[in-house]
Amino acid sequence: MFPSLVDRFGRQISYLRLSVTDRCDLRCAYCIPKGFKGFEVPAHWLTFAEVERLMAVFVRSGVSHIRLTGGEPLLRAQLPLLAQRLAALPGLEELSLSTNATQLEGHARALRDAGVSRVNISLDSLVPEQINCLTGQDAFAKIMAGIRAAQRVGFSPIKINMVIVPGVNDHEIDSMVDFCRTHKLILRLIEPMPMGDSGRAITPYDLQETRRRLTQRFDLVPALISGGGPAYYLQDSGGTFNVGFITPISRHFCATCNRVRLTVDGILHLCLGQEARVDFRTLIRSGASDEELAVTLRAAIELKPERHEFREAPEKIMRFMSSTGG
Repeated sequence: MFPSLVDRFGRQISYLRLSVTDRCDLRCAYCIPKGFKGFEVPAHWLTFAEVERLMAVFVRSGVSHIRLTGGEPLLRAQLPLLAQRLAALPGLEELSLSTNATQLEGHARALRDAGVSRVNISLDSLVPEQINCLTGQDAFAKIMAGIRAAQRVGFSPIKINMVIVPGVNDHEIDSMVDFCRTHKLILRLIEPMPMGDSGRAITPYDLQETRRRLTQRFDLVPALISGGGPAYYLQDSGGTFNVGFITPISRHFCATCNRVRLTVDGILHLCLGQEARVDFRTLIRSGASDEELAVTLRAAIELKPERHEFREAPEKIMRFMSSTGG
């Protein structure tokens, strides 16, 4: 039996979002601003050996689900090798991946064979020109090829993440619902978060009216979907289609938050909307033992705040989403 990590508010922390790079081949407006060059230097990235060692400590301490994130995680060379090493950790129940899918066609089989069980794919529009506008790249065909490859190698479920940008893609919600229903994909609609200047420049979007409208249109009822994340899910009466709502602004989910985030340079963030953090890279490279790392992790969980302040203090978080690990 593995121990539990419980914070001072009684929440069991079992889910780690592990960023393997802060680089991305896209420039989504809500994530990385155009022209941004302030990426972490590779010398500060945790090596695969350092990641494996630290993740072993996290899993022995109670983390049961690790999600590989970025930036775009598939830009990290030999990612399937790291995935294989992490999937073999005793006590890890699930290894998943978040990706923009531009590189997924060429890596899907290797990732599946390595032990990645599920993928979440970012797709904010079904219009190629709109994807170009939102991401700064002509990426639509690559993303579609990535989705098909993920289905072909047996990833299930596949979740589609759609960040709603008012005045840009909010009119496409119904089209995305129809697309995901047709292709047996789980759709997750996401309110943009005010992280960094780029995130704060986007008008907030309240998904509550969308949830009510879709509930009436499809006769949706509450659903339970695996994954341990923040989405509130609904399904149709036949259980053939699921849609999730991630609402950090209109209906925050802090009371049930079970996750922390580790950046590519080894900084553990306890909350997306607060500045509490712990530097594990310095500890590792200064010779800390596994027990010292475990003690530090348990102490770090005590720093996890009760909730974010995106609504009350949107200017508080200056770092970009890509640098935090999504």
